[in-house]
Amino acid sequence: MRDLKIPEQRHPEKAHRPDQAQPKKPDWIRVKAPGGKGYADTRRIMRDNNLVTVCEEAGCPNVGECWSQGHATMMIMGEICTRGCTFCNIATGRPDALDAFEPGRVAHAVEKLGLNHVVITSVDRDDLADGGAEHFAQTIRAIRHRSPSTTIEILTPDFLKCAPEVLEVVVASKPDVFNHNLETVPGLYPEVRPGARYFHSLRLLQRVKELDPSIFTKSGIMVGLGEPEQQVRQVMDDMRAADIDFLTIGQYLQPTPKHHRVDRFVHPDEFASYEKAAYGKGFLMVSATPLTRSSYHAGDDFARLRDARQKKLGLA
Repeated sequence: MRDLKIPEQRHPEKAHRPDQAQPKKPDWIRVKAPGGKGYADTRRIMRDNNLVTVCEEAGCPNVGECWSQGHATMMIMGEICTRGCTFCNIATGRPDALDAFEPGRVAHAVEKLGLNHVVITSVDRDDLADGGAEHFAQTIRAIRHRSPSTTIEILTPDFLKCAPEVLEVVVASKPDVFNHNLETVPGLYPEVRPGARYFHSLRLLQRVKELDPSIFTKSGIMVGLGEPEQQVRQVMDDMRAADIDFLTIGQYLQPTPKHHRVDRFVHPDEFASYEKAAYGKGFLMVSATPLTRSSYHAGDDFARLRDARQKKLGLA
């Protein structure tokens, strides 16, 4: 039996990689340790419903702030991923079978937490014929049934090894926001995201818009992995060509010495420059700060995103 708390068992594909030095974090990266009643209440609801969160599994630095406010990003389809990206702290290996009751438990937790906006993500499930598309759809439908006023944001895998039609299953369930992260610039894919393909991920998001233009699309990248600035700006152009509405940019943080090294800590002024450039390229919404993550402040950002579309259409 694997113990996912032991790094060598959590990441067997990284066990024999040389250690990468972890530079000292600058002051602008530091966050408070999680705690308090709100944090404890959210944690209890997750445990009571036997749910996994990406907040814990990926070691998100914002978990204390988000959980204290009753916000959590739920990760469906298990806690073991079939991919082994060098930046990611999710456990790698052969996942368990899907839990047919999980969509209902997620919906119950959303109702219990009283969420106005929820983010649902998952591990990659290359072992499934549809990559988990139907499980996503069932989860969305279950939340709609229990909490009809809650807006739903999904952060999906790339469905790289599936038939193109599986994307239609997810889109037909009508999430409010469809997020899929490009993660980094194309030149770094072989070493950072070796199991994925940059232009496939880009095309996936473009197809969502083609299938249902009413769904907001969102994608994000990390910086500090060794990417040249001009390539970050090219990714912005590629995203806009795919009609992506919302861009997130955050600092990469190295989970363990076996993960991809931090090339540098990007200064907040550089993030502000990226944000200004992205708005200039036509994104409806941009979040670019060192601590930005895909789901950070997602509810507030969704309200701003919706307002931005209304204003662009002349309806506000």
